[in-house]
Amino acid sequence: MSIAAFSDYLLLEKNYSELTLKAYLNDLKGFSAFIASEYETDDCKTANYSQIRSWIVSMVEAGISNRSINRKVSSLNTYYKFLLKVGDVKINPLSKHKVLKTNKKIQVPFSEKEMKTVLELLKVDNDFEGVRNRLMIELFYATGIRRIEMVNLKINDVDQSNGTLKVLGKRNKERIIPLIPSVQNTVKDYINVRKNLEHLEDHTYLLLTKKGVKIYENLVYRIINDYFSKVSSKVKKSPHILRHSFATHLLNQGANLNAVKELLGHSSLAATQVYTHNSIAELKNVYAKAHPRSEN
Repeated sequence: MSIAAFSDYLLLEKNYSELTLKAYLNDLKGFSAFIASEYETDDCKTANYSQIRSWIVSMVEAGISNRSINRKVSSLNTYYKFLLKVGDVKINPLSKHKVLKTNKKIQVPFSEKEMKTVLELLKVDNDFEGVRNRLMIELFYATGIRRIEMVNLKINDVDQSNGTLKVLGKRNKERIIPLIPSVQNTVKDYINVRKNLEHLEDHTYLLLTKKGVKIYENLVYRIINDYFSKVSSKVKKSPHILRHSFATHLLNQGANLNAVKELLGHSSLAATQVYTHNSIAELKNVYAKAHPRSEN
């Protein structure tokens, strides 16, 4: 079975995005290039675990992180599972493989004070880019959507009469998120300035560049990083940290974990629970102040 068939499987049956598909295929190409160099064959189907283990060792020696190695091996494992499914192989050479240990990264969210300061900064600029950037950050903080989900938002995804936002998440799973009044107002402001763009090339997508075309992921990252660099000393200042801040602040205010899970578009509670470490810290503070015996 060809790599093209595997590609179709990921895209059509698994509903993976083009970006995810590209990552999987690049990982397969990397392994194929390795066995071609070391074992004089580029056929991944005939590889055994010893050869895969050599590939893993070579990546460790090259200084590639365990997290990245695990992702690459996971891509290869998905390929072998596909080959088993279609009957091209009888054994998955990775069936007994154990992933490399990784250090869990603690994502530090922006504080409520940092969020308030940035939102105040955003009120200053009322030109197209200023209003667009304000909407972008307000949407991240008010809905917790992913960067790629924001990039792909369409004008019709905003239901102004009901105050909701339709988001197309991973594996084409739709979710409806309520919009708070302040964000609804910013949406209206943005739509008005958007109409005045000199060149409106893309009428479908919500968020555009000043040239009138759909925004892109690197631009979104750069905007978030620029604004938060003015108010925060945190090492990481990215759209994902805004998503993390959204979830953490909701949980700190007593939001139900299942409700946050639905808003984030997670398929399981386990994925949402990574956001609870800060809310637990907040809970300890509340407990310490409120419990009658906390000072004993």
